Amino acid sequence: MHISRAHLRDIEKGRKAANPARAAQFAKILNYPEQQSLKIAVQDLLQEAKLNYKVGLKAAS
Repeated sequence: MHISRAHLRDIEKGRKAANPARAAQFAKILNYPEQQSLKIAVQDLLQEAKLNYKVGLKAAS
């Protein structure tokens, strides 16, 4: 995965949100549940846009 240290630090500190594709990559590398990582990423994007919604994800069948 190609990501600058500054960008990773911004994600870690909450200054930037990871997009869903990047969140899925992080989950795979860190052996973290992909669905949870995606849920957090989408929730962060909504909060960043000042949209007051709660995210729930369900795998497509």
